[in-house]
Amino acid sequence: MTSQTIVACVVAILITAVVTWLLSSFYRKQVYEKKIGSAEERAREIIDEAEKTAETKKREALLEAKEENLKAKNELEKETRERRAELQRSERRLVNKEESLDKKLDAMERRENSFAAKEEKLKAKTQEVEALIEKQQAELERVSGLTADQAKEYLLRSVEEDVKHDTAKMIREMETRAKEEASKKARECIVTAIQKCAADHVAESTISVVQLPNDEMKGRIIGREGRNIRTLETLTGIDLIIDDTPEAVILSGFDPMRREIAKIALEKLITDGRIHPARIEESVEKAQREVEAMIREEGENALLEVGVHGIHPELVRLLGKMRFRTSYGQNALKHSIEVAHLSGLLAGEMGLDVRIAKRAGLLHDIGKSLDHDMEGSHVQIGADLCRKYKESATVINAVESHHGDVEPTSLISCIVQAADTISAARPGARRETLETYANRLKQLEEITNSYKGVEKSFAVQAGREVRIMVVPEQVSDDDMVLMARDISKQIEAELEYPGQIKVSVIRESRAVDYAK
Repeated sequence: MTSQTIVACVVAILITAVVTWLLSSFYRKQVYEKKIGSAEERAREIIDEAEKTAETKKREALLEAKEENLKAKNELEKETRERRAELQRSERRLVNKEESLDKKLDAMERRENSFAAKEEKLKAKTQEVEALIEKQQAELERVSGLTADQAKEYLLRSVEEDVKHDTAKMIREMETRAKEEASKKARECIVTAIQKCAADHVAESTISVVQLPNDEMKGRIIGREGRNIRTLETLTGIDLIIDDTPEAVILSGFDPMRREIAKIALEKLITDGRIHPARIEESVEKAQREVEAMIREEGENALLEVGVHGIHPELVRLLGKMRFRTSYGQNALKHSIEVAHLSGLLAGEMGLDVRIAKRAGLLHDIGKSLDHDMEGSHVQIGADLCRKYKESATVINAVESHHGDVEPTSLISCIVQAADTISAARPGARRETLETYANRLKQLEEITNSYKGVEKSFAVQAGREVRIMVVPEQVSDDDMVLMARDISKQIEAELEYPGQIKVSVIRESRAVDYAK
């Protein structure tokens, strides 16, 4: 193929392509123009429809607005009419009230006028009545022979006598009722507890006796120029009395522990036979160790006997030390054990914790083991010891309150207080010095004789009862009740005594005549 042919083909192809493109462009232009024309026509149709719709909605909105406006106008007119009607009714009510008030004011004015007239009459009558009363009072004073003040005093005295009578009667009835209700149960509890518990009461308080194998031993105990006996007395603080008593030496001292140490040391020396100052010193040291071991053993035995556990070892040692402590001749440890048993029995009768009651009863006098070595009462020392060794608040309060130093906060404390009184007050439990006993009797009689109307008074039954004879003309039956109560309160406030004191007031009227 020649180049001309190729060129001709290429030119033909190009011409064909150009013609095709022109034809397609023309076709597309016509198509686009048709589409544009139809779109414009559609747009005009949509616009026309929108304008029609808008016009329709506008008319509808106007109609709705007119309807709403008309409705609101009608409602407003209705509300206005109702308010106008209400105002008219209120006006009518106000008018009626004003008329009623005017009527009431008129009535009140008429009443005031009437009251003023009545007041004037009342004043006149009051003056007349006062004059009559004065006249009557004068007449009464003339007839009775008493002035108004004297009559008033007489009436007051009469009323006072009546009140005193009623008060005494009420006190008597209340005391009788309370005693009838409580006495039976209290007696049952206490008697049961006392019957179940009995302990030794009185211990030797000042002396101990050591038996000797023969009287020759007395000289060896005294030693050359008395050096042996002086050494023993110096180391122990106990007096040795060597007299004509056959085969016996008396140890005298107020400290039971020292007396026990001296007794053990002397018995060891007598058994050994070698008695000289060095040997005496060695024996006293051994005796002190034995007494210390005895103290711990006594404390543990007390815990086992009572059935109490978990007490601090130092409190156990102090309990054992109370074996050598006495109060009015009563052994302190035996007293504490007895109080523990009584407290447990009373707590059991009342349905309380027996274990806590026994623990509190056993420790209530623990301060007595140190009251000779420390300042303060045994109550305060015992409470401090219980706090130090972590005892419960109930036990501490029982220790503090068993002599009334503080108020009891539980029934356990009251039970321990009662058990302590029972143990100390039972017959033979304690010995008192003659001087203390005589002073108490004297104070009892002084208190009773200080009351007006008392003729004689006698302290009887070892100071457990005081009998008071009164003058019948000065003291009535009602006064007797009040006097007995007042004397009892004064005795409680001023005296210290074990147990209780019965106050008996006796009034006796006698008429004596002689047939001649």
